[in-house]
Amino acid sequence: MTTAVLDQTSATTTRRRAAAARIPLTRLVGVELRKMFDTRSGFWLMASIVITSVLATAAIIVFAPDEEQTYENFAAAIGAPMTVILPMIGILAVTSEWTQRSGLTTFTLVPHRGRVLGAKLLAAVSVGIVAMVIALVVGVLGTLVGSAITGLDPVWNATAQEFGLIVLGSVLGMLFGFMLGVLIRNSSGAIVGYFVYTLVLPPLLGLLAMNQEWFRDLQPWVDYQFAQMPLFEGSVSGEQWQHLAVAGTLWFLLPLVVGLVLVRRSEVK
Repeated sequence: MTTAVLDQTSATTTRRRAAAARIPLTRLVGVELRKMFDTRSGFWLMASIVITSVLATAAIIVFAPDEEQTYENFAAAIGAPMTVILPMIGILAVTSEWTQRSGLTTFTLVPHRGRVLGAKLLAAVSVGIVAMVIALVVGVLGTLVGSAITGLDPVWNATAQEFGLIVLGSVLGMLFGFMLGVLIRNSSGAIVGYFVYTLVLPPLLGLLAMNQEWFRDLQPWVDYQFAQMPLFEGSVSGEQWQHLAVAGTLWFLLPLVVGLVLVRRSEVK
């Protein structure tokens, strides 16, 4: 009797447990999206997309001359604050695990850090695309309201291709913020780095291009912001795509790879 009980206990303890099912990527993306909205600061950051779009549209209706109330101008006015808000969303989507001390919980539940970062990337890109769709809708409404107030016919002078290039440029700006978040892993440091990149570096590179002929031809290949400008102008040539690819490799892909290596090896506290 005792031997039978011992044999049964041994068989039970040596029986392999069934491996837990892997958390699907869709659930991880859903969690990251919810984390973007479930804090007061995150909620108002997301709400600022709609708020600034409405304010920019109202400013065009009130202050712009009647002949300037075209869809292209509405889209440009709405896109200006997007170039600041979307990169901030990309930065905060990554740095929250380190600045809010939630990294231990996140990476204990999901030990594969690459999957977590992939979910954050998909969530950030989804928010960026939805934000640009909202901008499209608000721009359409602004054009219709402006034409109704002025009594002029609405001017739809932005094609689907031009809008697609603007969306691509905005998403690339968000991804650059995401890269800074991965590389620096600190909200304030990444935000400061972004504003240095957008406000300090372009005038310096522009001044260098004006005074040094050798850099004037080199600038499109090494200045990522300069290479992105044709996207917002609505037309990109084959050579400009090459400029964007080379500058993007230098300023985005290589730092992102370094950041991913650091994230996978860094200690989470």
